Amino acid sequence: MSKLMLSGFVLSLFLFLTLSQADSHNSAITKNPDSRGQTGTLQRMIVENGIVTMDLDLDRLNADGSLAAKVVQLRFAVAANSFFSILVFNDLLRGPEQGSMALVPQYSTELPSRLTASINQLVVEKLPSSEKVDLAIRDAKTGFTFFNIEGHQYDYDANGQLLNIPNGRLLISEDFANALGRPSDVGSRVGKISISARMQPIEVTQLINGEPKSMVMPALHVHVPLPGTTPGPDVIVGDLPAVQQFGSAGTQVGVAVATTSCNAGTIDLDWFQLPNTDHPVIPQNLYRMSGGADNTERFEQIGQSWLKHAFTALTQNVCGFGCNGVGGSHLGSGCSDPYSASLNGGQTGIGSRAWVNPFTGAFPSTANNHSSHSHDGVSHRVRVEMDDLNQNLNPGATYFAEAQYVTPHEYTWCQDHPGECNMYNNVSYRQFSVSGTTSFTFSPLGSTVWRRPAFMAWTGAALDQIEPDPGNDGLWFIAYKVTNPSQGVWHYEYALYNENLDRAIQSFSVPLGPGANLTNIGFHAPPQEPGWANDGTFNDQGYSSASWTVTQAADSMTWNSETFAQNQNANAIRWGTLYNFRFDADQPPEKANAMVGYFKTGSPTTVAIEGPAGSGSPTPTPSATATATATAISPPTATATATATATATPTPTPTPTTTVTPRPTPTPRFQPTPRPHATPPPRP
Repeated sequence: MSKLMLSGFVLSLFLFLTLSQADSHNSAITKNPDSRGQTGTLQRMIVENGIVTMDLDLDRLNADGSLAAKVVQLRFAVAANSFFSILVFNDLLRGPEQGSMALVPQYSTELPSRLTASINQLVVEKLPSSEKVDLAIRDAKTGFTFFNIEGHQYDYDANGQLLNIPNGRLLISEDFANALGRPSDVGSRVGKISISARMQPIEVTQLINGEPKSMVMPALHVHVPLPGTTPGPDVIVGDLPAVQQFGSAGTQVGVAVATTSCNAGTIDLDWFQLPNTDHPVIPQNLYRMSGGADNTERFEQIGQSWLKHAFTALTQNVCGFGCNGVGGSHLGSGCSDPYSASLNGGQTGIGSRAWVNPFTGAFPSTANNHSSHSHDGVSHRVRVEMDDLNQNLNPGATYFAEAQYVTPHEYTWCQDHPGECNMYNNVSYRQFSVSGTTSFTFSPLGSTVWRRPAFMAWTGAALDQIEPDPGNDGLWFIAYKVTNPSQGVWHYEYALYNENLDRAIQSFSVPLGPGANLTNIGFHAPPQEPGWANDGTFNDQGYSSASWTVTQAADSMTWNSETFAQNQNANAIRWGTLYNFRFDADQPPEKANAMVGYFKTGSPTTVAIEGPAGSGSPTPTPSATATATATAISPPTATATATATATATPTPTPTPTTTVTPRPTPTPRFQPTPRPHATPPPRP
């Protein structure tokens, strides 16, 4: 591995070879007096494919004066065969040449309008040595520069032909500062950028004593098929065409969400049906935004289902990627596969969430076992209280359906191809209207929003993404909103969403300022499925629905479930669920640090919030959280976190434990507003 550091705009290449820019139709190699006597192999290489991530501080970028920093991560695929070239001599990097790599957005978020307008035509450009900076982010069509890049470094790994350009600082350019109406912000740092690219040679020259003796031009690697845009397999929820009620029992109804999956990746996605365990599983959720003067005070999950196990992929093209025609045991590159609401609500095809590790996607072949139990109208479907849908009780509320595809293929691919980890963009949502009081109908409003959890539709909320153990476990998010419903009263609303974190969340603590008076302290969680035979929970008891314990101290407000050591089936925030915590206070919001404790393993995490913290923002201490010493275990999955096997729970034959290796920065969750999609004919 060779490493070349940048200092300012001067790149010390100590090149003993130069490239002829004028004679590119034949060979780019010309003699250089400094190369005399050198013998070896010179390669001119361009980008085969790659990933670019940008962490942007929207607070700084928008200069909105918000108390809470709002850092989002944008992810781009690098267009295949981008002509961003480097020179490599005897497997050592000698330097980059002037060129650019085109960026294909994988997701975005609310950005300044000028940047949003160019999001599909951005390039990372290597500038001439006469420029003041080495790299820049530009609009390829107009030449408008958004960001200059400094402080980065070039790392080249000859074994994998991998070029990494990490730790670049994103600085507002003069063009962008003027467009924002803030010319004084030229050079302001608003984020960072990292680039990971697989390179391929386009010219290979053999030198003997500085003289080129032979030159070949290797054929470019063309992956077939390439309808998708993301390297590797990448299943997303491309459409949520319908929500439908299928039954009721007591005070609850059973609902199902129709889903259409799309493979945005360049690799066919494994789709082997049970008893094979290499296929996606599909949870469905329902949410409601309501409360306050404008019905946006809170965002709550009101229902969750078990998991549909996928089988037999079709070959439609609903997402418009260009299906390669592969189906059956694989979802082909670019292809889509529809599941109707009746299929996703078919109770014998739905298995418990408890069997699945949401980060690795692993589950046993017995994860969909319905022997020894019978169903009522809501069993295993999206279980929702009628009162949460009753329009007489929820006037003006807004409803959202959400679905997620979790698959082991993406995880195993990530382990073999660091930098091509697509396990973090598998959730999409869509707004629906609801009518009815005891029997309900649902109508879609707007288009499905790709690659974003539903809570991101919460109007006016601040949010943050947390990854407690990169490479070994998944992601969770905190979202919060502070309102001022009356003079001297502030309402604090917090939502914790676990996307694919296997260890789960057990406690949440908010600091309080001296003398803070709290009222209307609340907690909300979606209904849990009762215990069923073979459901993967401890002793088949099902997960608890008990409200979290509330503890108010002089300097903190804490909610917690039982610990893992106390109850393996405690009502922790498990994957694919969102829990709410709220109170009113007589103190206005200030920046503060909340503390979140984990259920199965791991040290607590401090997260930035707004709270009635008063001066000093004391950091609260959460209730005791089970760590790796808790000698009990979740259902048998290829879990990356440290756990010990309990003998008290009868379990099927577990899947093999997967060895986890470090990976690059993960794919985050902020995604673009999608274009409308044609609704496919549902599978019967």
